[in-house]
Parts: sequence; structure tokens; C-alpha cells
Amino acid sequence: MSLVADIHKKLGAFSLDVALEAEEGITGLLGASGCGKSLTLKCIAGIERPDSGVIELDGEILFDSGKKIDLTPQKRGVGYLFQNYALFPNMTVRKNILCGLRPVKDRRERERELQDVIRLMRLEGLEDHLPAQLSGGQQQRAALARIIVTKPRLLLLDEPFSALDTHLRNTLKIELKDLLRSLGIRTLLVTHSRDEAYDLCTEIAVMDRGRISVRKPSRALFDDPEYVAAAVMTGCTNIAGAVKTGEKSVAVPDWGICLKTARKVPEDVRAVGIYARDFSPCETENRFRAVHCDTSEEPEETVFRFRFETQRPDTAPVWWRPGRTGGPETFPGELGVSPEKILLLKE
Repeated sequence: MSLVADIHKKLGAFSLDVALEAEEGITGLLGASGCGKSLTLKCIAGIERPDSGVIELDGEILFDSGKKIDLTPQKRGVGYLFQNYALFPNMTVRKNILCGLRPVKDRRERERELQDVIRLMRLEGLEDHLPAQLSGGQQQRAALARIIVTKPRLLLLDEPFSALDTHLRNTLKIELKDLLRSLGIRTLLVTHSRDEAYDLCTEIAVMDRGRISVRKPSRALFDDPEYVAAAVMTGCTNIAGAVKTGEKSVAVPDWGICLKTARKVPEDVRAVGIYARDFSPCETENRFRAVHCDTSEEPEETVFRFRFETQRPDTAPVWWRPGRTGGPETFPGELGVSPEKILLLKE
């Protein structure tokens, strides 16, 4: 069974036109700010009402504009974790979680489920704390506990790590991944972080200007993003317009070079992409003279920026990330890239 959403909504000049399916596991909605990711989640949860379309979960219709069906959020079996967690500020952790247990009438059963989720979310000793007394990670776990006790069929996570510092974000990402695996709840995760999407999600749908441009298993998406917007979201810094010149070759006018490709070049190719990590001074294919522009140091690697010797001077430098252990002390005069690493992109 799965989630199926085919919805349309207009907000001012912005149009949401989403066709999405989510199977078991964690599906990521990856996209830049303002592309419609959170609005899509709110429509699925019933917080926002689409202008038209259908939303179906495990064969049950949650929304159908044609049939005039629009279930309330409480009747959809969907749990929504907001960016700010939306805990009631004047209620303790215990009382916040009990809000999700209101349908359980038996007092002993309600208490048992409360204690079970407190242990699961490692909230022991924090039951009488107010949200303001909790760390960011503790607030997230309390908010998730309130959702989990409702036994949702679908969990919606809206930028769950955006309010956290880098160290805590990395720690909680691992914890959340393990938790969702153990619970087995189908999850839709909204993020603009390629690292979060790649690490957490079994499948990723890339959103661009209110539409899904491509949907693939995570690794397949990073290997072949297909579209310029998807390549940008997967972290490809080197993208330039391209023209097909042969079955497996393209010209890149801005760089003044022609590239051999491993894949057949489609007729509608509009650009090529090369991940910064994929250049090599040892690669003999697609090898060109390069002029060093500048170098910058990051915590875990060195970044070289260069221009091909034939590159137009008014175009942006190309990035090369050889990694801390794999990089040379000085910039080499030539760099190559394997044909297998050339991304062929559509608009």
C-alpha cells in the first residue's frame, strides 16, 4: 500500500502542481526554500486544502475535490512534526504526550502507553519539564512521542533538523533513522539538505517551482539526477550549457571543450554536470589543461577553483574537491574526468 497525492493549489503567483507516490520506508522531498515542499505536506495532513486533486493513503481517500471528500486532520491517520515541534509551552512533557492519548479511555492503558513511549524516546526524568526547559533534541523527541502514541499510518517530517546546531543535528539524524526503522512507519521527509536526504531516505523526489522534477532511489538520483534543478540539489557545483555533437559526445561552449560520455546523449540535453569530487589529475579521458584561480581550505578537504585553458573568462570557475588525503600540494596543470562521471541534464 502507499500514499498517492495528485494535487493542485494556487497561492498568489505560486502554483503547486504535485504528483507524488510514497511507498514503504522514508521518502524525501528535496528542494530549495519556497519550492512548495512544506505546502505539499500541509495539504496531505489536511492543514491546507488543495484547490483540486486527490490524496489517497492505503486505499482510503483523504481528499477528493471531485467527490467532495475532505477528511479532517484528526481522521487522516497522519502525524505531522512541525519545524518548531509545536509543543504546548504551558504543558509538561507528560501532558503534551497525553494529548495524543486522549482517545484511550482506560486510565491504566493510557499510563502504560505513556510510559512505553517515554522509555522509547529516552525522556525518563523529563516528564515534568516544560518545553522551554528542554534542549532542542529533547523537544524533538517529546514532539515525536506525542505523534507516535497516535499510531499514525504516515509520518510527515518538515525540516526536522533545521533548528539544531551541526553536532546535535548529526547525532539526532542517526537516532531518528534507527527509530523510524524500528517503528516501520511510512515517512515523508521534507529537507533542503542533500546530506539528510541521502542518508535518511530510501527514495527522493526533487521539487522545483511547485512540481516534482524527478523521483528515484537515493543512490540512483545522485548518480544520474537527469535535470539541472535536481543536479543542483544533489550538490553538483559544476553545471554548464551543452549541445549534443554525437551519440556519446557533447560540446560545452562556456568551457570551450568537448566531452565524451558513457551514456547516450539525449536529443533534449541542455547542460552537463560534473561533481567537484570527480576530477582527477590521473584520468586520461576528457583531460584538459586547466588554469588555477584560487584555493580554499574547509575542515575536511581542500577546494581548488580553476578555469579550463579554453574557458570563456566571463564564466564562473570550475570546482575540484580532491579530498584532504587525495589532493596534491600544488595544483596540476591538467585534469581529467571519466566519461562515466559526466551528468547529462535536461531543463
